Amino acid sequence: MDDTENNKKEMMLQQVFNDNKDMLAHPKDLLDVAMEFQQLLMFYESAVKIVRTHFEILEDEFSAKHERKPISTITSRIKEPMSIAEKLQRKGLPMTIDNMVNNLYDIAGIRVTCPFISDVYHVLMMLENQRDVSIYEVKDYIKNPKKSGYRSLHVIVKVSVDFSDQRRKIPVEIQIRTIAMDFWASLDHQIHYKKDFPMPKNVDEELRSIADTIAETDERMQKIAKNLPDFVDYSSVADQIEMLDEYAKILERKTKES
Repeated sequence: MDDTENNKKEMMLQQVFNDNKDMLAHPKDLLDVAMEFQQLLMFYESAVKIVRTHFEILEDEFSAKHERKPISTITSRIKEPMSIAEKLQRKGLPMTIDNMVNNLYDIAGIRVTCPFISDVYHVLMMLENQRDVSIYEVKDYIKNPKKSGYRSLHVIVKVSVDFSDQRRKIPVEIQIRTIAMDFWASLDHQIHYKKDFPMPKNVDEELRSIADTIAETDERMQKIAKNLPDFVDYSSVADQIEMLDEYAKILERKTKES
């Protein structure tokens, strides 16, 4: 680890100390917070397990009924504490557990890759039918790509998790994208991960161009896939995403009011 990264972490830790200095005057309170943080991470891990299991069951069911699978890979992660602190800092929020719980929805994350664009929307529809998973927000960066060229379907869900003494609704961010979109996003992340060396001025423009080429390839593969037995084109679901997102927000407001 270089000096720049060390300095960054030291500054972050100092900020965490400043945001929680009242608590640090009472050792028992500090211990309670540490235990609460550890328990919260366990809650997020449990939510990830539930959603992953749903996807795996749906994958097996689809495979038993048809000759192919709409899901290629499923990966998951829980944000590292330093990443959580950095996210709160970018949002201009004090680095406290309350802010972590109430303002961050991507602490638990799952990434699903699919063979074809249609499969991405099919997976969303399957997810919507799960009783213990409620959709909180949907952002369609396939229909409306980011300026960088990034494409993916981002879905935030809230998962009902039963523990021995309580039931909690835990947010999980799910990214659903094609294999080709994932290829571009992974390499783009590697190129932009380190900021301490000069890159060619036209690199972002070149990456956008490559993203467009990959999107065109995805579309061509989708046309070919329509010849596959039992292939159902779910691409039209893209036109309903904004309605689904608005419906999710209405349900969330009603839940808070009740």
